[in-house]
Amino acid sequence: MAASREIRIGTAGWAYKDWEGVFYPPGMARRKQHGLEFLAQCFDVVEINTSFYGHIKPELVKLWVRKVAVNPKFVFTAKLHRSFTHSPIAVMEPTSAATIKPNDEDERLAREGLDALASTGKLGALLIQFPVSFKNTLLNREYLESLMRQFIEFPRVVEVRHDTWNRPDTIAYFTERNVSFCNIDQPQIGRSLEATEHVTSPVGYVRLHGRNYDQWFEAGKAADRYNYLYSETELAGWKEKIERIASKAEVTYVIANNHFEAKAGVNALQLKHMLTGRRVKATEPLLKHYPELKDIADSISDDTDSLPLLSMSS
Repeated sequence: MAASREIRIGTAGWAYKDWEGVFYPPGMARRKQHGLEFLAQCFDVVEINTSFYGHIKPELVKLWVRKVAVNPKFVFTAKLHRSFTHSPIAVMEPTSAATIKPNDEDERLAREGLDALASTGKLGALLIQFPVSFKNTLLNREYLESLMRQFIEFPRVVEVRHDTWNRPDTIAYFTERNVSFCNIDQPQIGRSLEATEHVTSPVGYVRLHGRNYDQWFEAGKAADRYNYLYSETELAGWKEKIERIASKAEVTYVIANNHFEAKAGVNALQLKHMLTGRRVKATEPLLKHYPELKDIADSISDDTDSLPLLSMSS
């Protein structure tokens, strides 16, 4: 067992229009700057969310890896393309093994991008994310078994959102297959999975979606769902869970997905400070937009050195 265990904290995605002038400086694109250059100075991981909507292009991998070179410790996790996890018309019908319809081209393109990222040594994990309508049924378990074998060469993390998956036999099933169970924070509506702290492989994984109850299913636009800023009290509860998860895992990824107006960046930095007890680095626009961060963060313009990874004694 390793003498120290890593905790990597970051955000889900980086290419959001509403981050310009909030997390990133205005006019960033005009100056030929890239969001990852800034993100890698604040965090040690980012979750690629665009891979859910379109397959990763190998030429983009080369660009991304160059842009994060400012932080040699930086890694990516990546979402598997939605063709493997969602019904093509998921907004109209429940997702199940009967409605998910990936084809051979989907597998070829998904593997091409993931292989390109893995070959750089920068792929931390592959996130296989299902919607809340994907329930724990025999047919769905058989499909999941097949999918986990299909991508067995990657560190796999499975996110399920329906509470039928939160059972001892399911956790044992994940453990036997060396697949990580994704612990999530989401609004508790109906049969939504509650907050868990399962560790079923050497990789621990946490995703914080926010608690925007009013707009979770009724949002006028998708971004509204993630318009939520966690309070310090709410984060303190997750700090304790993350520490317990990290005590059992070799590496733990903590991903803030409440991305509206860079709230994910704010909460990720607050968690990083809580877990280390040290001041963190933030971009100047973020410090101006969220002045409460000045109590715990300094501007990256003051010092561009990367912070060490979080670690815990085992």
